[in-house]
Amino acid sequence: MLRILAVGNENEMKTIVPRTMTIAGSDSGCGAGVQADLKTFAALQVYGTSVLTAVTSQNTLGVTDVMELPPSLIASQIDAILSDIGTDAVKTGMLSSSAIIDTVAEKIREHRLTTLVVDPVMIAKGGEQLIQEDAVSTLRSTLLPLAQVVTPNAPEAAVLTGHEVRTLDDARDAAREIVGMGARAVVVKGGHIEGPATDILYDGKDFRLFTTQRIETTSLHGTGCTFASAIAVGLAKGLTVREALAHAKSYVTASIRQAFPMGNGHGPLNHFHMMWEDNQ
Repeated sequence: MLRILAVGNENEMKTIVPRTMTIAGSDSGCGAGVQADLKTFAALQVYGTSVLTAVTSQNTLGVTDVMELPPSLIASQIDAILSDIGTDAVKTGMLSSSAIIDTVAEKIREHRLTTLVVDPVMIAKGGEQLIQEDAVSTLRSTLLPLAQVVTPNAPEAAVLTGHEVRTLDDARDAAREIVGMGARAVVVKGGHIEGPATDILYDGKDFRLFTTQRIETTSLHGTGCTFASAIAVGLAKGLTVREALAHAKSYVTASIRQAFPMGNGHGPLNHFHMMWEDNQ
């Protein structure tokens, strides 16, 4: 998936790998957030850049402190990356306030970034609220219309639509509503719905189901971040949304299946399981 670009003259060449940018919060335990995103980018062989929106104190047991970064600093990080390195896809994660969401949306429009994966992070694995209540409406009206793909789990889809999402039929209804908010496609993740782990993709025309067997494990911290980041990687490499989702589902499932115990709560995935297998 490497691209070769000529620089200067035909004898001077350089190799450019696909680039992906995450705009999200920091997780000091490195299971979720920017750290999980960058692990995913590296494991899937793209060059990752990061824009921090908040710093959290957390581990596998939960979040103990959060500090938002100023919107002006978030904006300058985006400008710094795009004025030099650039990006082929963007993934957003924790955007905790209306001011931060407005800033990110403004920069997405200003830099004409169209390959955007929005992971509407609202609640941490331990149950802590990661978005202010008044910011949800800003997310709906400002950022979702810019998204190529939105990746809510069932509780997040319920917050976005105002309806409970407990069944696959509920997930289909929620997907229709979220696309109606302006997103080009939505994946309602099935981790919180009973039965096999079934994610529902809706692109405004058709539904597509992606199902795997449920894995009984406590190593699930950062699953949503990793999934959205893996989709962004696929899009950065030129895959269709369906292809990117299928690859992301396979990668996340293997990362969960081959996770190792870490901490005393919800542990991280094994993002680099492919490398660990090669060295065994």
